[in-house]
Amino acid sequence: MTETTNRSGVGHDVTSAGAGTTLPGRSGVDAPAESRGKTTIAGTVVAKIVGMAAREVPGVHNLGAGVARALGAVRGRVPGGGTGVTRGVKVEVGERQAAADLVVVVDYGVSIVDVAGDVRSNVIAAVERMTGLEVVEVNLTIDDVYLPEEESEAEEGRVS
Repeated sequence: MTETTNRSGVGHDVTSAGAGTTLPGRSGVDAPAESRGKTTIAGTVVAKIVGMAAREVPGVHNLGAGVARALGAVRGRVPGGGTGVTRGVKVEVGERQAAADLVVVVDYGVSIVDVAGDVRSNVIAAVERMTGLEVVEVNLTIDDVYLPEEESEAEEGRVS
């Protein structure tokens, strides 16, 4: 585990996305059955929650930088290639806290500030509700703006 400091200067414990977090349970005969033992949440689980929550927000067209989106589209066509839910998502998970970095493509015409706020709210609510971890920060990089005419121009140039 490493100690990092976020932009506000507050330190928080985080580990890489591949590591998990273990939520300690209570023990003993007086403890309720549902709290006996430990629950480990893998970083990939948190990354999937973050990716799904971000995609639910109106105005988010896609996640990931241009190259990652292109490779993800190819991977999605290959059987067993996966869905790319975590493309554009990086998480750091500690024992009690998590942080997320997202690369986002927004739809043209939406307020980027509003979309960013909605993504943060939705991601924080989903991760905290589903995992019990405190989300200390959600950083967004707006990588592109989706223009519908760009897609139709690309389709016109295809050979059938």
